[in-house]
Amino acid sequence: MSKPHAIIVGAGFTGTATAHDLALRGFDVTVIERGDICNGTSGRTHGLLHCGGRYAVKDQESAIECIDENIILRKIVPGVIEPNGGLFIALNESDLAYRDAFIAGCQACHIPLEELTPAQALRLEPNINPKLLTAFLVPDGTFDPLRLALSFAATAKKNGAKFRTYSEVKSLILDGQGGVVGVNVLERASNQTHELRGDILVNATGAWAGEIAEMAGASVPVKPSPGVMVAYDQRFVERAINRLNTPGDGDIVLPQRRMVVVGTTSFEIDDLDYVPVLEEHVKLMLERGAELIPGIRNARVRGKYMATRPLISSGSGRSAARTFKCYDHKETHNVDGLVTITGGKATTLRAMAEGTADVVCRKLGINAPCTTKDVLLLSYRQYYSLPN
Repeated sequence: MSKPHAIIVGAGFTGTATAHDLALRGFDVTVIERGDICNGTSGRTHGLLHCGGRYAVKDQESAIECIDENIILRKIVPGVIEPNGGLFIALNESDLAYRDAFIAGCQACHIPLEELTPAQALRLEPNINPKLLTAFLVPDGTFDPLRLALSFAATAKKNGAKFRTYSEVKSLILDGQGGVVGVNVLERASNQTHELRGDILVNATGAWAGEIAEMAGASVPVKPSPGVMVAYDQRFVERAINRLNTPGDGDIVLPQRRMVVVGTTSFEIDDLDYVPVLEEHVKLMLERGAELIPGIRNARVRGKYMATRPLISSGSGRSAARTFKCYDHKETHNVDGLVTITGGKATTLRAMAEGTADVVCRKLGINAPCTTKDVLLLSYRQYYSLPN
């Protein structure tokens, strides 16, 4: 009996994690990506392994997802994570007024936290603002974005998944009833177009999910929300430093290798494939980052870049939820054979893949449980040595 064939469009965090999950459940999997692994948003994240603290007050569903997946990722892919922890620090009375709600939110979402005196916080991180009023130690971490995706992709490859990079979906192949049965793919290296057919198509293109869905006459309520980040050439801290307040622009500083990254802003765009790195946003990152770590003001800029978040359109900008949703387009638009996964965070990639694979299996009448919580991932290096 032949295996069911799943075609996944998008080789970012969600696409690679879904390939891993479906390969473990016995699927033939083909991943189509118009660039290389992490070509889009996933390759431009600042790399925060969320503990959920940022969402514990206003978006507790997302906060619980983050702390649960934080724990799982530390177990299954430790080689790409720095389990260095994080601090939420208060610098003024507005921050301090957020303290009680933050404590209550973290407790409600089972996020461990420990309040520190300013002196205790400065002993841990001498380069943070010495005028801080209080601080909370939380189990944040950092990860290398490309290596995280490659670890999922390598393990999927080991289990038979095929990755076709630099291959762009130009249109969908529909049956006589409007159901999706495949894709027309442009191989960008050869400039040749050909058909690829499968039993199910998973749209894991993040901020571009609406464009793929429209090819089938469907839609998804995705609100692309770009943000600008700036990297500086000194590693001032060992932990993720967060502002103790409602999430806002430039309120995180993350250590990455020998640098720190300050992020991020939030704005709206018309063209997904051209997002400017606005100079006023770069200046704002300097100002806000220097409030948390004064030494940033004298550091050299290593890079200015942006990423476009695929937020579910239940609000605008920072008011939109950070949770994820999987859409079976047979239910939403009477388009069979197409499933879209969008929203979420890098930290929740495994859970997003599990939810997507559950929908795929249900649609195809397959009884195969998820095992990804316990499967240790291969080294990211093996993606390049395993046969495709």
